[in-house]
Amino acid sequence: MRIDVLSLFPDMFTPLKQSILGKAIDKGALDFHVTDFRDYTENKHNNVDDYPFGGGAGMLLMAQPIFDAMAAVEAQAGDKGHVVLLDPAGRKFDHHVAEELAQKEHLTFIAGHYEGYDERIRELVDDEISLGDYVLTGGELGAMVIIDATARFLPDVLGNQVSAEEDSFQDNLLEFPQYTRPADFRGRKVPEVLMSGNHAKIAEWRLKESLRRTWLRRPDLLNQRELSQQERDLLDDIKHEAEFE
Repeated sequence: MRIDVLSLFPDMFTPLKQSILGKAIDKGALDFHVTDFRDYTENKHNNVDDYPFGGGAGMLLMAQPIFDAMAAVEAQAGDKGHVVLLDPAGRKFDHHVAEELAQKEHLTFIAGHYEGYDERIRELVDDEISLGDYVLTGGELGAMVIIDATARFLPDVLGNQVSAEEDSFQDNLLEFPQYTRPADFRGRKVPEVLMSGNHAKIAEWRLKESLRRTWLRRPDLLNQRELSQQERDLLDDIKHEAEFE
């Protein structure tokens, strides 16, 4: 996958070149580019923003630098990709949106600043995404979060692709508790079933604990999942156990 970002602050994306994503970039699993759209301004002061027509607080990003930066990306990559605008009015980002984006061959993010965008910039856009019901000082942090979450679904990015498939929010369940050595840490013991070698019992325990954690912390997710008979029975057990705690 190729990922392009249009930003006024390219250095903010340095952390993405570290750790797991850095290794993915180094081995060619991820082709990552950041374009400073200030480089494409046509005015002598290199301004990328101006006052809104009709008055109002704040400054708006001008259309010209974004359009020309996008044209440069398209010339280099051969296409502009699936263009994502980071915007508080966009659809809310979640696990399933990350999976959807991971199916694209080329993503281009527009990370804005200031009060907003000249409306004509939206002509370039295929998708508008928000991290949630709050406002950041710019789109860079939002772009980094989306890129990180999306890249985890790409082949050869994670050391073990099963990790992405079993993570929290997959199929609207939070991830079950996990443990590693030692089996007894200062009196805190690992559940015996996990050391039993009985894979069927382990799978049932993990499913039940996923259901328990989801029911306790994010019950709204269960409303989005079609529960099997086994899951309904386990959930009944969980609720019954909770009554006696």
